[in-house]
Amino acid sequence: MSKVLFVYAKGGPPLGYALSRVAARSAVHLLALSALPPSVAASADRLCASVLIPSESERHDLVSLIVSRAQEVGAEAVVTFSEYAVVAVAEACEKLGLAGAGNSCALARDKRMMRRTWQDQGISQPRFRPVATEQDLHDAAATLRFPLLLKAAWSAGSTAHRTLRCAGEVRAAWERAREVMAESAQLGYAELHVAGAGADFIVEEIVPGTAAEWFDQEGWGDYVSVEGVVVDGDFRPVCLSGRMPTVEPFTERAGITPAALPHDAQRRIVALARDAVDALGLRNCGTHTEIKLGADGRMWVIETAARFGGAMTVPQIEEVFGLDLIGMLTDHLLGRPVSWPAEARTPQEAHGAAGSLVVLAVDGAGDAWPDRRIWDFPTVHDNVPLSAGSRLSVVAENSLPDGTLVPVYDPAAGANTMAALCLLSATNPETVIRDFRTLVDALPKVLPHGTTEAQS
Repeated sequence: MSKVLFVYAKGGPPLGYALSRVAARSAVHLLALSALPPSVAASADRLCASVLIPSESERHDLVSLIVSRAQEVGAEAVVTFSEYAVVAVAEACEKLGLAGAGNSCALARDKRMMRRTWQDQGISQPRFRPVATEQDLHDAAATLRFPLLLKAAWSAGSTAHRTLRCAGEVRAAWERAREVMAESAQLGYAELHVAGAGADFIVEEIVPGTAAEWFDQEGWGDYVSVEGVVVDGDFRPVCLSGRMPTVEPFTERAGITPAALPHDAQRRIVALARDAVDALGLRNCGTHTEIKLGADGRMWVIETAARFGGAMTVPQIEEVFGLDLIGMLTDHLLGRPVSWPAEARTPQEAHGAAGSLVVLAVDGAGDAWPDRRIWDFPTVHDNVPLSAGSRLSVVAENSLPDGTLVPVYDPAAGANTMAALCLLSATNPETVIRDFRTLVDALPKVLPHGTTEAQS
């Protein structure tokens, strides 16, 4: 039986889901760089041929650790689905002579290099400047047009995003962004391979987005993501995911599969995503490309990742389009033939729709809840009226236990202050949007009242 080394770190699709898909194709040897979620620990022993949790000293040279472990178990492929480990795994695959993202993988991880590459290729994107010091940020603010967005170059999940509306906000934004990156590292949400990555930032102009000219229904956000894969250097788009409007500054609230876009709009978006991915020179990996939608058909590429979309993006694709992307990529990396979609799947080809909602302590307008509440999914399930045929579940691996006080939303910390992740299955994407809006409005009303002394 084939052998795969699965390098696990925080982020990406739920570990239980990803692990089961890889284990269906090969013997799995798990290298855990983050603590295993309690809900997955027992099944990991059952699904894996071995589980190794390396010591801190062994993680000092992460590429060497991955290479040596792959050699020990005789791995024929090495996979990861975490943003924080993709560069290390790509470099290890190069040393092992195995198929992987390739030696340009860092271009899809470091937002500074990514944006410079696109700039050189003339690809539409917001104007930006790399910043490493507060003075750099002052200098950039003097040349770019407000409002601006400061973001960490190696972050994920909208962590350490700060909006600047004038030069007077530079100092506070810089200090808070650096604080959040340090806090995220303590939580395990930080680059694992590149030393000092938490100190690297970029600042960009906030381009004027609009959803109204792209979607027929209210409630959609003004950007989408193109989910895909690169196969031996050839980009294969799979489908488009839509969003609800983000929470200030740009924290994602919900992702919906598929995005309810007309065929011509989807075709144009996919073409821009192809240009963006091709420019990075990736070899074999999943991709997740975010594109901002503007007036009069304008578009800007925001970023690309050399891995599949996180949260429930991949499970949603499997539910709606019947494509097990993790299993398919595993087969490809093992040298087996795979039938990838010839072109991006459309909403007309979808069987229903699915969406994932991040539970944050803010209402539909992005304002903080008036009081503290306790997370309790059974209460939500029993008391929020959804559309006929809709099914709501909670992703336990990505959620706080029932009875936990919902964190106060921190705009700088982004998804770090989420309480839970919910999955909704419905008849079509329009119903997902409608039900999510109902859910967001209902949460601060139906959840039990909490105090700062509540269980945490």
